[in-house]
Amino acid sequence: MQKMYSGTSRKEHVNENLVPKEDTIRFLLDYSKALSVIDYNKMKFEALLN
Repeated sequence: MQKMYSGTSRKEHVNENLVPKEDTIRFLLDYSKALSVIDYNKMKFEALLN
């Protein structure tokens, strides 16, 4: 199994439909930066800091 996933993908083997757009990546990174999870008495609260 390790040999299957350890190599880098060659450009001709990458399906262009599966490559995310730069806007999608930027949105996910910005969302993860704004998300805050607070632990309080065995409860978790999620806050979006926008």
